Amino acid sequence: MTSEVASRKGPIVGVSVLCHDQDRVLLIKRGNPPYKGLWSLPGGRVEYGEALTAAAERELFEETGIKATLGEPVDMFETMMHDGAGTTTSHYVLVVFSGAYLSGTPWAGDDAADASWFAIGELGSLHTTPGTVARIKRLLPGR
Repeated sequence: MTSEVASRKGPIVGVSVLCHDQDRVLLIKRGNPPYKGLWSLPGGRVEYGEALTAAAERELFEETGIKATLGEPVDMFETMMHDGAGTTTSHYVLVVFSGAYLSGTPWAGDDAADASWFAIGELGSLHTTPGTVARIKRLLPGR
């Protein structure tokens, strides 16, 4: 992945899903770098020719076994990683969808090491990817 990103000279488009059920949110523990072992929103790359919403639904199900009703995108951010020499090794633009839980029991699939529901009040005690807790609280105010 790193060499592909560096040789492409352009960002990769990805999606994330803020799946919620009442006062709980669904997170995955990342099974691969970057951020291996940290909790984050489920998501991944958009495949060529795939609509953003379809990619979000697919990634949510592949990583967690959960289905949700997704609306329009609610946020967008980018993330870049650099090596010791300052060379960009990965560059992602991520589109975030919010989704109300429909069905399924969380299980870790694809590249997720774990998948679980967390009460919003628990999020501060988790080791999460940068910006995850702030993004959840901003997108789900009052919960």
